[in-house]
Amino acid sequence: MGELGSFLPIILMFAVVYFFMIAPQMRRAKQEKKFAAELKRGDKVITKSGLHGKVVDLNEKDNSCIIETMSGKLKFDRSAISMEMSKTLNNPTIEKK
Repeated sequence: MGELGSFLPIILMFAVVYFFMIAPQMRRAKQEKKFAAELKRGDKVITKSGLHGKVVDLNEKDNSCIIETMSGKLKFDRSAISMEMSKTLNNPTIEKK
């Protein structure tokens, strides 16, 4: 019982790290992967670098998409599209008065 008591703080520390750091990160990565897979033509998106545009074409072979901006068309990897900013762009919140 004494040996278990000395390992208990270490076990608790690993449990806290897992539930507060590792599990949420895995959940977020899964959501971003799902978001990138659900992209379709005509979606308004914002890249992680801040570029605004509309999805014109999707390429399944190299997992990329072509985004049309005011200055032309650019090819981006789907992982370069920001999930949070694109969702707020497509679903703006309604202000309460």
